[in-house]
Amino acid sequence: MQGAEVDLSISLEHFYNPLIRLLRALPVPVICAVNGVAAGAGANIALACDLVLAARSSTFIQAFCNIGLIPDSGGTWALPKLMGLPRAKALCLLGLPLSAEQAEQYGLIYRCVDDAELEQETQRLATHLAKQPTYALGLIKQALNSSFDNNFEQQLELEKNLQQLAGRSEDYQEGVRAFMERRAPHFKGK
Repeated sequence: MQGAEVDLSISLEHFYNPLIRLLRALPVPVICAVNGVAAGAGANIALACDLVLAARSSTFIQAFCNIGLIPDSGGTWALPKLMGLPRAKALCLLGLPLSAEQAEQYGLIYRCVDDAELEQETQRLATHLAKQPTYALGLIKQALNSSFDNNFEQQLELEKNLQQLAGRSEDYQEGVRAFMERRAPHFKGK
């Protein structure tokens, strides 16, 4: 690579950034299972997902500083919001690995599980979510993602508008009917 000028922004703009935007915009929850080392963009792609499970032996590392780069793929946006600015700075400026247990304690991921349980726990979580009112889950995801950019009044307005949509859904009607009939609901995602 000596002497060759590289424009890394091209791969970000054409590959990584569209993926991150897609993960955040999907109207259903996205689960990520981390098994091993999630480094650089791999770690930040995981953070773009809604529920992150990690095997206990897994680590997260923002190794960009070790090669003269900055965190990308949404890392500089997500890390301070998830774990606080002081910890995000330490993680990005020092480039040290973070264990899955630490990532859970810092609020970076949903859960750290034993290695042997990762696949089963991920499947259990996916099965649970699939049986839920997925239309409403997508609205919840939209509201939570918007909370970082909205002030309090804007968030209240968004909640009102999204609740109107949820209240008109078939899933809401089924949920109320099932509650009144004392039975499990059968949601359709509509």
